[in-house]
Amino acid sequence: MKVVKKESGIARKDFLRITSAFVGLPFLSKVAFFDITQKPASKKISKSTYKQKSDVMKPTQAFSELKQFPFLKALFGRRARRFGMGMEIPSGPLAYKSRKKALPLSETEQMLLIAAATGVSGWNFGVPFGPQTPDAHAEFTLRYTGRTAPTAAGLGTPALFYTDDFGCYCTQTRDIQPLHIQEFNDTDEGLEHIVSVCRENTMRIQKNRLDLPSKPPYILPPNLWWANKPGSTLFMPVGDAAEECLGILALMIRHGVMLVDQETGEPAGNLQPFLRSGLLNQNKQFPISELQATVYESVTMEAAFKGHNIVLMLQAMGLGGLFFNGMDDLSVMGVHAADGIKGLGFDFIEDERWTTPNPVGLKGVYEALCPPYYADMHAAVTEFVNRKFGDKGAYDPSQPGPWKESERIKKSVEPYNQDFVDCMSEVAQYIYEKYGKFPGIRSTILMPGFVQAHHIDTDFYDTFHREGAYLNTHAEHVKKWH
Repeated sequence: MKVVKKESGIARKDFLRITSAFVGLPFLSKVAFFDITQKPASKKISKSTYKQKSDVMKPTQAFSELKQFPFLKALFGRRARRFGMGMEIPSGPLAYKSRKKALPLSETEQMLLIAAATGVSGWNFGVPFGPQTPDAHAEFTLRYTGRTAPTAAGLGTPALFYTDDFGCYCTQTRDIQPLHIQEFNDTDEGLEHIVSVCRENTMRIQKNRLDLPSKPPYILPPNLWWANKPGSTLFMPVGDAAEECLGILALMIRHGVMLVDQETGEPAGNLQPFLRSGLLNQNKQFPISELQATVYESVTMEAAFKGHNIVLMLQAMGLGGLFFNGMDDLSVMGVHAADGIKGLGFDFIEDERWTTPNPVGLKGVYEALCPPYYADMHAAVTEFVNRKFGDKGAYDPSQPGPWKESERIKKSVEPYNQDFVDCMSEVAQYIYEKYGKFPGIRSTILMPGFVQAHHIDTDFYDTFHREGAYLNTHAEHVKKWH
């Protein structure tokens, strides 16, 4: 197998670090993001504290009305409003050229949408009980950080990439330590806090809009006239199927489930020691193909939840856009970098057993819990266990949690014993060796859909559509937000 590094246009010969840098965005202020730059002497990422500019989140009438916007109106007012300022439909009965210039989203508009997708909402409550450990709190949850979109068993795997006229970015909130059960309160300060957390955990990974040609096979033909156009912000939720698989695999092993290879009918690895120890049950057999299906379904749903949250927020804010999947995800991630199409610059692995390369992440930004970032799946499992039970892990008694007596409750959880860890490692390594990637069959990093946000051109809808084609928030957006 060969690790194929897809160049992002930013120096990456050595490892990367994050440093804050100012990026000029219109309408609000000059705003800082974490930029990725080269640091030859270090192989670690450091996130310096970013101090928010005081004028970015000024209370406005728009904010006040946003907090009062009815949920049912967002739900039933949701439409795919594709036509934005500066766009053109070249021919046909709806041929139209906008007389308005493309208007990029302000940073505040973007951060509100990001907060809807992946904002830290407080502590989640985990899985409170497991019958296999009746005297202890269940240990299934990987992260107790509650976010606006749910994840399977609190694994919390997904992150959010996005692009605009000024660059490509990644927002990661999955490991933030909340302060309260409810992080949001019905005040301007509460909204400012939610948005600030997203800003402080956003890094810029490229200095230009996503490099993706506006033609097939990169974008489907019906989307060419509007997707990823100037003025738009394109959101790209991603999930790490490797980490998701390890989380679900751990849950299965805890309940005695023995993974079997559906093609051979044999155990997925040398599992006899774990049958003898009583960890696994011969009568509880489950094919690895079904495990993989469960993993991919879970990651896809989690990304979809984030996308739908953004779309509901579009209605409340009066922005156009839609949730769609009419772009090639591998192209977006950077599979054609060797041909000069950078995409997001992800790392890919190639193997003669596969038709297409496998995306494994973006080094130093979002790395899958598997090779090449770990020597093998034994090392990846060790890291997974550490994320749960290690220093500052989910069940470290010194770390806070959602309960009044978090230390006592976390102390009730016993870390996996060596038998458990060895069993996880054996199954995970078997899957990796069988397919050459983990968790096998499909991509390790999944990007199942996209959301585009832009300012709609109401003149287009007034020209062709019946009354009610857009909400009052769309009609008044520019006046109230800009």
